[in-house]
Amino acid sequence: MNRVLVAAVIAAGILAGAIAHQFFRQRDAAAAMLERATLYQEPRPLPDFALVDQDGAAFGPARLRGRWTFLFFGFVNCPDICPTTLATLAAVRRTLGDLPAGEQPGVALVSVDPARDTPPLLERYVTHFDPSFTGLTGAPGKLDALAQDLGVAVFVGPEDADGNYSVDHSAAIFLVDPQARVVALFNTPHDAATIARDYRRIVTAG
Repeated sequence: MNRVLVAAVIAAGILAGAIAHQFFRQRDAAAAMLERATLYQEPRPLPDFALVDQDGAAFGPARLRGRWTFLFFGFVNCPDICPTTLATLAAVRRTLGDLPAGEQPGVALVSVDPARDTPPLLERYVTHFDPSFTGLTGAPGKLDALAQDLGVAVFVGPEDADGNYSVDHSAAIFLVDPQARVVALFNTPHDAATIARDYRRIVTAG
């Protein structure tokens, strides 16, 4: 009986090793073919954050489970980077429209300007680019913690005489897998066709 058990354990170990070997071969092959994206060596689970979406509903990592998602940090009053990036991601979604429903990505914009970006304002803003887009905001401390965890730099400038101010932030796009883990990073410049091709390679590999 012990011999049978030992043999079963050894066989299971061999099978697990073979599966892992094949998995890493696929990941390495996908990483070598990527044009713009950087594939993380190991997926990074998102921290346990607590934000709200454009409808005022609670939004945490669980809401990202079950589908692929492009995560981007920005704000409604952004004059150039944010609208350009959201328009690019809308074009990416159109390009990927032939994929099965379970492989079509969602897009979530995380506000770096919670003082001005209310849920109703975010709703009007993000859905202008694509009705499926999600806008997220929350308490400044919670937003700052998520940005810091992902390495997103945010700098809020001083107010002028009219109470206006600028916000500078990183423009990277994060790809989150259906297990709510960050698996890849897209740095600028962003090009819809390139992002779509890299996305297909990453999803196929993993």
